[in-house]
Amino acid sequence: MYQDFYEYIRKLHLFVESQEQRIRQLEYSLNEMQKEIQELKAKPPISVGRIEYKFDQLKVETLEGTLNIGLNPSDMQGIEDFAVGNQTLSTPFSPAEQMRQTIDVEDEILNYVDSDSENIISACEKEFSKTVDSSYYSFIKEDIKKQLPGRIEHYLNQIPMQKRQPEYEVENKDKIIQQLKIDIEKGITAFVRNLPDTRKG
Repeated sequence: MYQDFYEYIRKLHLFVESQEQRIRQLEYSLNEMQKEIQELKAKPPISVGRIEYKFDQLKVETLEGTLNIGLNPSDMQGIEDFAVGNQTLSTPFSPAEQMRQTIDVEDEILNYVDSDSENIISACEKEFSKTVDSSYYSFIKEDIKKQLPGRIEHYLNQIPMQKRQPEYEVENKDKIIQQLKIDIEKGITAFVRNLPDTRKG
């Protein structure tokens, strides 16, 4: 009986020691976190003053920058694999399948840009009573073409899992093409609307 009692006391002593060691580790971690919090609080906050855009006072001398159609494709970069526990969810299609579908959509949209973008710009000129310099036409076309692969990938990744079957391929392709055409028209419209009116002098 005494032996059982001493064994119980010995185990209890070991347990208390291990808990004490764990408490010391937690206290050390807590102190380190508090130091980091104090360092962060000591850093001066970042403030951005008021920014005003007055497009009617802009003077365009060089043609640079990016015409965004819909979401910026750079926002979507790096979103390829999501790890959940020990499982990984990959992009919707195999690389070969994604490449094939991207090329199919891209070919059709490139034709659309070459054949229709100038008509869209002309319509915007009439709507906003502005004259767009001819140098902007090629700039707009090239900027749209540069963004196409990223935009197509974005829309391919949005296709629901149940619609990633071969029988839905034509339907998916048509929806992506229509959405890209809407994005392109919105992008061109916003670009022309915000251009300064050169006819005012």
